[in-house]
Amino acid sequence: MKQTPELISGDCSECPIRHRAVCSRCEPEELDELEQLKYYRTYKAGQTIAVRGDDLTTVSSVVTGTATLSRVMEDGRTQIVGLLLPSDFIGRPGRTHAQYDIQAISDVTLCCFRRAPFEQMVTRTPHVSERMLEMALDELDAARDWMLLLGRKTAREKVASFLLLIQKRSARPGGEELGEDLRLELPLTREVMATYLGLTIETVSRQLTALRKDGVIDVQGKKVIVIKDLIALMMESGDDDDGGILD
Repeated sequence: MKQTPELISGDCSECPIRHRAVCSRCEPEELDELEQLKYYRTYKAGQTIAVRGDDLTTVSSVVTGTATLSRVMEDGRTQIVGLLLPSDFIGRPGRTHAQYDIQAISDVTLCCFRRAPFEQMVTRTPHVSERMLEMALDELDAARDWMLLLGRKTAREKVASFLLLIQKRSARPGGEELGEDLRLELPLTREVMATYLGLTIETVSRQLTALRKDGVIDVQGKKVIVIKDLIALMMESGDDDDGGILD
């Protein structure tokens, strides 16, 4: 059962995803137009954001928090097919119904736009349409990486790849150097992480412990991971820092 989200207000100039979101290339006058269309919604951890088949009256960007995209299979099992992290976009111009179940797994704030006016703006605003195309292509690359992760990688490589995904998405441009300890706050529980990676909770815990014993990471409580050796973590994932497979 979906719960009613909380409506809040916010200022674009203080938005934490301003330079990564669908509006990142907008000129001031285009931002002014978006400002007239937008409103914010917040969801508590565990709340349902959308159910597959729902009418899509809005599209939105994730401002803060993490949500899952999932499908329920015929036998009743739920498969997580993706994560929605800050700056990710929910909805597609021209698409009228939700394709996946979307659930907040931490407190989530969305920047929402009514779908019809947003679609009209996309058709006449190259900065928005170009950024949407770029984000769609990035999503396609991520889907291909997901296929590789599930189909070919070992449990250790899967866990290392996941930590690198969170590190990459949370990093600030120019804000870190190789050799520095990088502190990550995991946006999901071990159980959700295991489901996402196609592993058991016990396997995820074993791999995190092994990476800690090898000096690659440090584990602080249930949510915080400190990357002690970023190069070593890249090697453990099977990928280089440009996303290519290491020989």
